[in-house]
Amino acid sequence: MKLSTKDLTKIGVFGALTIVLGLTPLGMIPIGPVRITTLHIPTIIAALTAGPVISLFVGLLFGLFSLINNIISPTILSFMFYNPLVSVVPRVLIAVVTYQVYKRLKSTNPVIKYGIPAILGSLMNTVGVLGMAYVFYASQIEKLLHIKASVFIGGLVATNMPFEMALSFVLSIVIAKAMNSKRH
Repeated sequence: MKLSTKDLTKIGVFGALTIVLGLTPLGMIPIGPVRITTLHIPTIIAALTAGPVISLFVGLLFGLFSLINNIISPTILSFMFYNPLVSVVPRVLIAVVTYQVYKRLKSTNPVIKYGIPAILGSLMNTVGVLGMAYVFYASQIEKLLHIKASVFIGGLVATNMPFEMALSFVLSIVIAKAMNSKRH
C-alpha cells in the first residue's frame, strides 16, 4: 500500500488531534477509577472524511496511546489495558465499523449520513473495550473491586456510553459535514 503525501498529511492532522486530546484532560476524562474518552472521535471523523486507510492509522494511534497512557499514568484498572486486545484492537475496529456503515448509507441527511456511523463507531469502542476487558479480566475485576464484573461493566456501559455516543454523534455531524462540503 502506497500512501500519498496528502494521505500522510491527513494521518498527521488526525494523529496530532488524537495526541493533543490524549495529553489533555479532554481526551480521557477521569471519573473515579475509570476514564470517559473523547479520543475515539478523531478516528470516527477520519473514517467519515478521509476514508478507511487513514482512519485505521488514527485508530491504531488511539489504541497505542491508550496502552501507553495506562502504563505511564496507571489507575487501579490499568492492568486491563496492557493487553492490546483490550486497548488497541477495539480502537482500530472503530475505523472499520464507522467507515463500513458510512459507505453503505445512501442518505444525504447529515444526521443519518454522519450521525449513525458515529454512534456505531462509538458503540464499537465501548463494547469492544469493555467486552474484551470482561472476557479477559472478569475475575480480576471482581477480586479487586468486590463487585460482580458484569455489574461493574454494565454500570460503565450505562454511564460512559451515552455520553461518548452523544458527543461523537453531534461533533461528527458538524465536523464531517463541514469538511466534506469543502471538498465538493
